[in-house]
Amino acid sequence: MGFKTVILWTDVVLWLMLLGLVQYVRVVRRDEALRATWQRVFVTPAGMASAVVLTAMLLVTLADSFHFRRALPIVNGGAQAYDTRTESVLDQGLAKLIASRENSYSSPLATHGFTKETVPPKAGAKPELDENGLPALPKREFPRLKHGGAGLTDTDKGWAADVAQRVLAGTAGGAGIALVLFVALRSRMGDDNPLAWRAAWLTASCLGFLLAWGVALSWGDGYHVLGTDRTGNDVLYITIKSIRTAFVIGSLATIATIPLALAFGIAAGYFKGWIDDVIQYLYTVLSSVPNILLIAACVLMMQVFIDKHPELFETGLERADLKIFLLCVILGLTGWAGLCRMLRAETLKLRELEYVQAATAFGASPWRIMRRHILPNVMHLVLITTVIEFSSLILYEAVLSYVGIGVDPSMNSFGGMINQARVEMSRDPVVWWSFASAFVFMVGIVLSANLFADAVRDAFDPRARVARPVKRLAAAS
Repeated sequence: MGFKTVILWTDVVLWLMLLGLVQYVRVVRRDEALRATWQRVFVTPAGMASAVVLTAMLLVTLADSFHFRRALPIVNGGAQAYDTRTESVLDQGLAKLIASRENSYSSPLATHGFTKETVPPKAGAKPELDENGLPALPKREFPRLKHGGAGLTDTDKGWAADVAQRVLAGTAGGAGIALVLFVALRSRMGDDNPLAWRAAWLTASCLGFLLAWGVALSWGDGYHVLGTDRTGNDVLYITIKSIRTAFVIGSLATIATIPLALAFGIAAGYFKGWIDDVIQYLYTVLSSVPNILLIAACVLMMQVFIDKHPELFETGLERADLKIFLLCVILGLTGWAGLCRMLRAETLKLRELEYVQAATAFGASPWRIMRRHILPNVMHLVLITTVIEFSSLILYEAVLSYVGIGVDPSMNSFGGMINQARVEMSRDPVVWWSFASAFVFMVGIVLSANLFADAVRDAFDPRARVARPVKRLAAAS
């Protein structure tokens, strides 16, 4: 069966960013000073461990960024048609979770539904009578799940043993992954290697155990590890699919702020005068408008355009993808003021240094000075700010989706899961697992991004490199 490749806006940008990252790695490998600076990032265990987690999340994002539509069988010699559903490579790996859809809520590792349902009488069976000889009321029971623990004949007696057996199998698989990683990294974990490869091995091994447990518990006639949502979809599948949305928002929106911040910040700091006044006026006015209201107005105008032009989209995913792409652009266009102010202040300092004054005296044009002397010396601020803003924008997406102006409801996201949990947490009994899954995964990504941002700031910020030894000397004395 053939397929048709579907190219989404965010897919193109993500793969271009990956190519840019590969090119930057090549530049770092050639530049000894830059390579030494990046090595300081991975010397700390926190920096190395967070890099491993972010790399794993990036691999999930890339696997979910190659989309296609399956070809349908040709009927009566007609033209080739394709399925309306758009799938990704990640969906192929999670096909078991997609196919194991239930009727409604079920708790993690459950074999029965979460709420009681009316059990209809069997066809041809005599109606049951109550003690008064009248037709008895229909029974209400917890329904048996179609996929959760489907291989168990007696759920009361066999559930605990089956779960324990699967956990042991997952533990063995995780131990095998840890052993393979240890053999692969053993030569790098010596005392003579300054990089924190031991922290990388421990973090990757923990991820390997989680992966092995998840596969063992859900494989075959397994269970819903994180339960199901209101429509019966596996929460683990929804949570994994939400990783791509978080990465798209965090990376694309951050990258979108850089061009305006660089152009306006360097121009304001170098030229000063009326150019500086105009740019300061622009970002002051932008900062004075409540950010959430400005974003909401832009998102609503974007939504009106999308709704009025349905002919532009072949599938619902293409429509939802354009919305998240434009949301990233809006976040970038409304969030450049802070970085611009920082770059302006740094450029004001750099333009007074001797090598810039010498270039001006030799007749170098302002554009050449800004490109050759100013821009390279402010890139560490851009890098630090980009990494720090990544986690902030992931949280921002959750807030926007919670108030209804974030990503499309048809696209999985942590904000959408939290928005849905607003109703679920008010139920009695409480449906807690959707909220808990979104919370744990989002905290894991944001915490990793923050720890990595701290390591990057300590390595690239000259003030951090100077302050740390002074602090140690003071403590020793």
